[in-house]
Amino acid sequence: MLKVLPHPSPEGETKLALIATRKPGVDFETEKRVLEILTQVREHGDEALVRYTRQFDAPQMGVDELTVGEQELEAAYREVNEAFLANLRQAIANIEAFHRQQLPSSHFLTRPDGTFLGRMVRPVSAAGLYIPGGKSGETPLISSVLMNGLPARLAGVKDLALITPPRKDGSVNPHLLVAAQEVGATRIHKVGSAWGIGALAYGTSSIKSVDVVVGPGNIYVALAKRLVSGEVGIDLLAGPSEILIIADQSAKPAHIAADLLSQAEHDSMSSAVLITTDGKVAAETVLELEKQLENLPRRDTARQALQNFGAIFMVHDLDAAFALSNNLAPEHLELQVKDPWSCLGKVENAGAVFLGDWTPEAVGDYFAGPNHVLPTAGTARFASALSVESFMKRTSVISYSRETLEQDGRAIMQLARLEGLEGHAASVGIRLKGDGA
Repeated sequence: MLKVLPHPSPEGETKLALIATRKPGVDFETEKRVLEILTQVREHGDEALVRYTRQFDAPQMGVDELTVGEQELEAAYREVNEAFLANLRQAIANIEAFHRQQLPSSHFLTRPDGTFLGRMVRPVSAAGLYIPGGKSGETPLISSVLMNGLPARLAGVKDLALITPPRKDGSVNPHLLVAAQEVGATRIHKVGSAWGIGALAYGTSSIKSVDVVVGPGNIYVALAKRLVSGEVGIDLLAGPSEILIIADQSAKPAHIAADLLSQAEHDSMSSAVLITTDGKVAAETVLELEKQLENLPRRDTARQALQNFGAIFMVHDLDAAFALSNNLAPEHLELQVKDPWSCLGKVENAGAVFLGDWTPEAVGDYFAGPNHVLPTAGTARFASALSVESFMKRTSVISYSRETLEQDGRAIMQLARLEGLEGHAASVGIRLKGDGA
């Protein structure tokens, strides 16, 4: 299924280019449909939301059911077990503890001449969290609720709206409803896809608009977020999931294979790559992948992902491995090497790094604490994980005294005139001459 490729080599470079340039196909017709959906929501509000929801999700949905009511919220707690609630709350505690360290603070400085400068940091007023349906509500994406909702809550967002497609009967999975309440969602709406994004961006009678929209979704959701960007802030435009593992002779092929499959099962566009310095590890990983695939419920998806965008590269040494990894800038990077700590400084581009044999990528997805909303498709070269700051605004504060403006004014006027902006220069000059006092 996977061929071990030497790197560098012509065949290896061809495979590498295929992985690096993979993108889900977006045709003009799909984008046109999404734009039409957004236009319908902007112009017709709730009527459009109900029409699309009846067509694609819940045939009997009414406008008065677009928002989850108190009775449904209370009933959700009775439908989940104590073990789930305990695990959920521990995950929340871990994620909160990590993200609390990200809280930025306002800062100010003064100078002897009376100048006052600073930066005010404030949360956005409202944020919207998009949570996909997950097999018609049967596989609720709890981790997405936590990773998107908790940074917003810690940032101090007052209005936290969560939207998710309803199940066919118009309900929402109780586990998702409990998670939403535990992270502090102030309202939950039963709308999905591009029309849900449109509702958050433009607002309707039932759904108030927000300032920032975050959360994963299919191509319709991703396109809708891109099209409303500028109307509202958005998080990352995430591509298919990806994992890259660097392994030496100390690595366990069974563990490598399991971790590669953990990403390959997401989607047929997912990428799973091993870079190793050891031929035996490479060969045994191929065997383990075949063996473990047989017991994987999503084996058809995983097999297709591995065949299309999976790879095992053989390199001469770890320096070559890290050079290749930094070029790919993976979403998830695992270091299954004898001394991962000594190698951490070699990592230049990665969304998240997982050190050692006891740290599978899944611990980051659900429980450890750092955010799992990460840059994909090579964007880790310049982008970072979702954070508390994703829900905050930074405002500059400037105050000059008369003496300071007299001191700096001529320099400001010269720079303004060099740019051809006489009005800018005049706004300083009128004060220096004393006119309008």
